[in-house]
Amino acid sequence: MTTIHPTAVVHSTVELDEDVKIGPFCIVGEHVKIGRGTQLLSHVCVEGRTEIGQRCLLFPYVSVGSPPQHLQYRGEPTRVVIGDENILREYVTVNRGTAFGGGCTTVGHHNFLMAYVHIAHDCHVGNHVIMANAATLAGHITIGDYAVIGGLVGIHQYVRVGEYAMIGGCSAVGRDVPPYMRAAGYRARLYGVNTIGLRRGGFSAQRIRVLKQAYQVLFRKGMRLSEATKLARHQFQDSPDVLALLTFLESSTRGTCRAAGKGTEVDEEFE
Repeated sequence: MTTIHPTAVVHSTVELDEDVKIGPFCIVGEHVKIGRGTQLLSHVCVEGRTEIGQRCLLFPYVSVGSPPQHLQYRGEPTRVVIGDENILREYVTVNRGTAFGGGCTTVGHHNFLMAYVHIAHDCHVGNHVIMANAATLAGHITIGDYAVIGGLVGIHQYVRVGEYAMIGGCSAVGRDVPPYMRAAGYRARLYGVNTIGLRRGGFSAQRIRVLKQAYQVLFRKGMRLSEATKLARHQFQDSPDVLALLTFLESSTRGTCRAAGKGTEVDEEFE
């Protein structure tokens, strides 16, 4: 049974599925759709053309669907779409898209967004992503599945973070972070393969070993990246993981984070 606290303000046109719970002092505006079993605990604001999926949990002071923080926005009817079983902790903000940037900000399924996370206009967050406290996405960023973004990380607009990548806390990321890799620092550098994250994701020891070999070819031999990708494509042509990594590198428009120099290697237990 759907319940709405007497102090909540819910527009008459809002579409609420079964078992939705709207807590004290929440505000839910026109055009909003909320899926089955989702809970807004208290003081949550959801506005604009926003869709929230099933069994999501929004903690106090979350704001979803507010206008983009962009000077060219002129009130166009852009959107936010959030999938199923997401947790948005206190003060998370998700801005709607812009007409010139695709028109929609999206968050997939099974994501954990800790307190003060910000997702700006036209970002696309995948599935099973963890973003720690105060991690911040500028506009037009894409985050791949199973990525982990550390606390206080700032990511520049248009950057891509690949699947199973891990970014250490307090990093400033101005270029793409390839899939399966670890990155950290100001400005962020690569520190090898995200071994622990891949193990947790069910990758076999052999798959991880091949990715480590590919990392050495791509980032540690001192070759131009265009030359290194050609060599790696020939050497690891039987590895779907490496081929996915190469496709990501070859499609980069902002460039890729460079590997950390010698003498700056970090322990395998980096995470």
